[in-house]
Amino acid sequence: MPTAEGMRPVSIYTESNPNPNSLKFVANFMLMPEGVSRDYPDIESTAEAPLAAELFELSYVKRVFYMSNFITVTKDETSDWIEIKGEIQQLIKSFLEEGKEIITEADVKEDHQIEDSDTDMEARIKGILDEYIRPAVEMDGGAISFDSYNDGKVKVLLQGACSGCPSSTLTLKAGIENLLKRMIPEVQEVEAEGV
Repeated sequence: MPTAEGMRPVSIYTESNPNPNSLKFVANFMLMPEGVSRDYPDIESTAEAPLAAELFELSYVKRVFYMSNFITVTKDETSDWIEIKGEIQQLIKSFLEEGKEIITEADVKEDHQIEDSDTDMEARIKGILDEYIRPAVEMDGGAISFDSYNDGKVKVLLQGACSGCPSSTLTLKAGIENLLKRMIPEVQEVEAEGV
């Protein structure tokens, strides 16, 4: 809602997560529709994401992820958050204050909804991911989505702060795989893409 000066009031704060090279920049309003996230691993993927494109103009930005009311930015290993956090925070704040849209897609679709074409097993796996796993992963600045199920093996896609996170393999095996095996005995293994 624009103010008298034509700018909407924007507040941005940061939250750390298990990936030391990623930081969540949290806004005081929703940035993305419920159930929608977007992961931009490089500048070439930002054709419909003007804010991500601007962030990639900063040489130390290596990945940008949008979800709910936050943007997770992943930096290179040589930069220090103390030196760059303020610049990123100000860029995001200014962009949002101007009322610009962070994505320009014509038709924004939910990422992980259960489809009519899903098998019973796929629907069960998606339901568990949605209810038990997704909220925890989102709190850490990332996202998880179902990729496939075949002969006891579940493939999931990890995005945002989960990409390149040193603890993502442990989270995958000790957390996600154990939970799915316990709740769906047919599941024997979980693999991740995007790590």
